[in-house]
Amino acid sequence: MTRELDRIDKSILEQLQGNGRLSIVELANRVNLTNTPCSERVKRLEKEGVIQKYGAKLNLDLLGYAHLSIVHVSLNATGDSNLDHFNLAVRSIKEVESCMMIAGSFDYSLTVRTRDMAHFRQVLGDQINKLPGIRHTNSFAVMEVVKEQEDYFFVK
Repeated sequence: MTRELDRIDKSILEQLQGNGRLSIVELANRVNLTNTPCSERVKRLEKEGVIQKYGAKLNLDLLGYAHLSIVHVSLNATGDSNLDHFNLAVRSIKEVESCMMIAGSFDYSLTVRTRDMAHFRQVLGDQINKLPGIRHTNSFAVMEVVKEQEDYFFVK
């Protein structure tokens, strides 16, 4: 995106981050536009990729996935093909909530969501530790999530 977001675009994004199910009528009302210009702006933000998708935030604790772990992964080698193989394979593990390549003393940081410690141990041993190119992993059980990105990120 090369175009700078104006105040109205930012207001639209702020409102949609808070509630992605707002109707265009309600959204237009909240950002002080009429329906058509508001709808056109939302479509443009979607087309430009600023708005990537809409979805529901699930309470994973209530769905039986209350255990959260962080796994630091170090690879044997970090050439492009090694990274590509790892990246492709890690995407297939449904319990891996996020995978971030890190510049530092390890190569990747994974957040892993499981039912409990026994389930985590199974995922770590049967899936994560069998990913291509792994030299070693370090695991950390999350005791409490203090801050999690919820709604309004940058738009102010």
